[in-house]
Amino acid sequence: MARSFPVTPVLLAVLLASAWRAAAASSMAADRIDRLPGQPAVDFPMYSGYVTVDEVAGRALFYWLQEVPPEAQPAPLVLWLNGGPGCSSVAYGASEELGAFRIRPYGATLFLNETTTANILFLDSPAGVGFSYTNTTSGDNRTGHYTSQLSQLVHRNNIGIAKPIINFKGFMVGNAVTNDHTDYASMFESWWNHGLISDATYQLLRATCLNDSLMHPSPAYNASQNAAAPEQGDIDVYSIYTPLCNQTSAWMKGSYDPCTESHSTVYYNRPDVQRARHANVTGINYTWVTCSDPLYDHWGDSPRSMLPIYKELIAAGLRIWVFSGDTDAVIPLTSTRYSIDALGLPTATSWSRGSPLVKIVGGWSQVYKGLTLVTIRGAGHEVPLHRPRQAFILFQHFLQGKAMPKNGTTS
Repeated sequence: MARSFPVTPVLLAVLLASAWRAAAASSMAADRIDRLPGQPAVDFPMYSGYVTVDEVAGRALFYWLQEVPPEAQPAPLVLWLNGGPGCSSVAYGASEELGAFRIRPYGATLFLNETTTANILFLDSPAGVGFSYTNTTSGDNRTGHYTSQLSQLVHRNNIGIAKPIINFKGFMVGNAVTNDHTDYASMFESWWNHGLISDATYQLLRATCLNDSLMHPSPAYNASQNAAAPEQGDIDVYSIYTPLCNQTSAWMKGSYDPCTESHSTVYYNRPDVQRARHANVTGINYTWVTCSDPLYDHWGDSPRSMLPIYKELIAAGLRIWVFSGDTDAVIPLTSTRYSIDALGLPTATSWSRGSPLVKIVGGWSQVYKGLTLVTIRGAGHEVPLHRPRQAFILFQHFLQGKAMPKNGTTS
């Protein structure tokens, strides 16, 4: 099975519009994208380029900001971070999930995706991911902390400030690593329930792996995984019921495209695309990749549980949503539910089905005191890739702080 997890965390940070634009004004003009190669006409501005985060270490992160049309401002600012660790938010969030465009086969042209009513900042983090870089191996690794930890940091720095620069409202994560013990136990259970592994392998995994770290597995865990892989077979563990990418098969318009990573790899390695996006400005001869294997292999900043941070931020009254596609076998819905159960939160609104499309159940939701769980029926690890309409509705309701539509309603 694949070893990288392009987790889909989202951090909602509503900035005071004047402060945001005043701080960015000096570089906005230089970073504005005139037009991307193969791009259809749009009525909203985009910016991309580098933000230096450590001058001494020569470290800079690459961003892509997609704003709403001017008449829709002011609008929330959302920071989108994909996980891995080591996977590009440009490759996944912007190009396969909630970005303005999708990429056609062979990186030829772009087509419009359904957009949101928020300004979205896609950030390749940490350095070494996508077009982000560092000139040294020293320095602080905090740029690699993901959504829950970043939310905690912003929240703590806002305490006692009447009008903080970051008017932080909350965060949302999807199919995310949360708590190693419950994640492991329920992942193996999900594989077994879906018929992906045998009884013997299920028992072997439970016996050898339950106390392991997801990011730093033991040799016993790796041996057990090696036993599970041939039983699972040649399937997409990120979406177990969809086909694998076959470069020889035709892509049919309107259907699910399993080759999106191949398309983005071709497109973002085009020199004209890099020039238009102010990327790789020094012209280094290297191949852009969706995920960095060296960064994943040497990652050392991974707490085994996010639950203490969740408890702190729930107590602070932040808006916290967790969503899960129910055909993901990497961080399955079972894992998410066990991790949330471990928080011991009281239920505010019981489990209910949602029907964002007429006569079609789109998923289910449950509202706890301090946290909302939403499942998306038929979606894999990247929910917007597999169920774009349901993901759009989910994102809009999160931004508005409204409960998900249920039992046939569309509000």
